Amino acid sequence: MEALVLEKKMDLSLRDFPIERDEVMGPHDVRIKLHTVGICGSDVHYYTHGKIGPFEVKAPMILGHEASGTVVDCGAAVTTLKVGDRVCMEPGIPDPNSRATRLGMYNIDPAVRFWATPPVHGILRPSCVHPEAFTFKLPDNVSFAEGAMVEPLAVGVHAATKARIRPGDIALVMGAGPIGLVTALSALAAGCARVFVTDIDDAKLEIAAGLGPITPINVLKENMVERIRQATDGWGVEVVFEATGSPQAAATVFEPLCPGGCVVMIGGQPNPISYDAGAAMVREARVENIFRYAHVFPRCVAMLSSGAIDVKPLLTRKFDFKDSVRAFEIAASAPKGDVKMQIELPQ
Repeated sequence: MEALVLEKKMDLSLRDFPIERDEVMGPHDVRIKLHTVGICGSDVHYYTHGKIGPFEVKAPMILGHEASGTVVDCGAAVTTLKVGDRVCMEPGIPDPNSRATRLGMYNIDPAVRFWATPPVHGILRPSCVHPEAFTFKLPDNVSFAEGAMVEPLAVGVHAATKARIRPGDIALVMGAGPIGLVTALSALAAGCARVFVTDIDDAKLEIAAGLGPITPINVLKENMVERIRQATDGWGVEVVFEATGSPQAAATVFEPLCPGGCVVMIGGQPNPISYDAGAAMVREARVENIFRYAHVFPRCVAMLSSGAIDVKPLLTRKFDFKDSVRAFEIAASAPKGDVKMQIELPQ
């Protein structure tokens, strides 16, 4: 089957890749014809850098892990899905017998196999085999494009859950990329009365401002902390979500935080970072860290279907599968105003 293959750093090709020979469908698995696959920042990072932390591309690897598609075959023991169902897929498969999985923290199981994380292949290809337990039916009013957004949305919902948001809280999201914006949407859905979003891209901040009671702040043009203190009578925000992955931004997370507030670290940091422990101490700040997500895919699908969260404004560009290499080249250039690019496969 033809697939988008990362041969090595900065070398992508669309070519035949015989992965289907290695994919045996078991009784609890389904085969899915892929429809839409999102381009994630991690996919782009593997393309431009060849590795993320300890995960290094040492052999050709298929990219892609944000996906939706249609069930075309079912294992003998599958009961919740049938041929023809439109679905989205959770891309990380843990070891069911690991201690982390048995404790309910399957996302941090060291043995988890996650699409497009070396050496595991992704799904920018015509079809894949996946466990029924990690495949979720899409309601009729949720499109394939929205279904492929469930994976990044899951990060935001997991972050909002970790923050323990209370109705009426005010939050700050640092970063208006895809993860930052789904986090802002998740914070509002969780009960925040208002969310500040910071970035340096006015086009992305304009998109953010249209998502609800969101106040955009361009940190190149105004002082974030002063703006937030003025808007909160000097108190600060109850929750800060760090979604930039920038050491400079991470160093400032406690400055806009109110006493007793919570910081949630979302953005991946390639190197160790430092922050002001004294500022955290005098606030008795709670610090949470997230790694992907767990137990939230059904919640995300339900919120998309009900209208509690609308991700359609984040879908800024679509490419045909035959243009996948060009799509990644454009994504790597980080064009202003683009939030989520997706690739649509032939049907």
